[in-house]
Amino acid sequence: MKIQHVIRPVRADEWEKVKELRLAALVDPAAPVAFLETSAQAEARADEFWQDRARGASHGRQARQFVAEAPGGEWDGSVTVLVEEGGTSDFFEQAIEQTQGHVVGVFVRAEQRGTGLIDRLFAAALDWAWSLEEPALERVRLFVHEDNARAGAVYRRFGFKPSGQVVAMPGDPAAKDLEYVFPRPSDGTR
Repeated sequence: MKIQHVIRPVRADEWEKVKELRLAALVDPAAPVAFLETSAQAEARADEFWQDRARGASHGRQARQFVAEAPGGEWDGSVTVLVEEGGTSDFFEQAIEQTQGHVVGVFVRAEQRGTGLIDRLFAAALDWAWSLEEPALERVRLFVHEDNARAGAVYRRFGFKPSGQVVAMPGDPAAKDLEYVFPRPSDGTR
């Protein structure tokens, strides 16, 4: 039987669940090529870090984290969108020419993969991104490690397209991250 998840933004007081889901993501077999943090690093962070993270992703324009909440309250997946304002620099210290969204922290628990849950998370994240005004986001992007073929296939299936931009993975200049983009639809829909 398919579980009926509620897809929604995190609330500021849900920092413990934000932490638990992140720790689950960081022990996933794909974690070394999917995330720029180890489980040991995340576990060592103080509660204040997680409180700030939940608060920052729960409201405002700069970030929004969407979660898939099961009927029993467990979170089975998450997608976060960060807003990168035009005229600033990104994580890779490259100039950002246009205001855009940057998807990070994509994770769905193994037992929920293949159920369409990631599509629902992406749809909510993009709907939020397109709802932002002044300035509107022109596109949403994400990066995927060159060895993470499973994630790349999911992103392409959803509609993200490789841009051709390749950057060195932080901490391992020999490894490459590939940029995928989803341009703003002309009619404002996904």
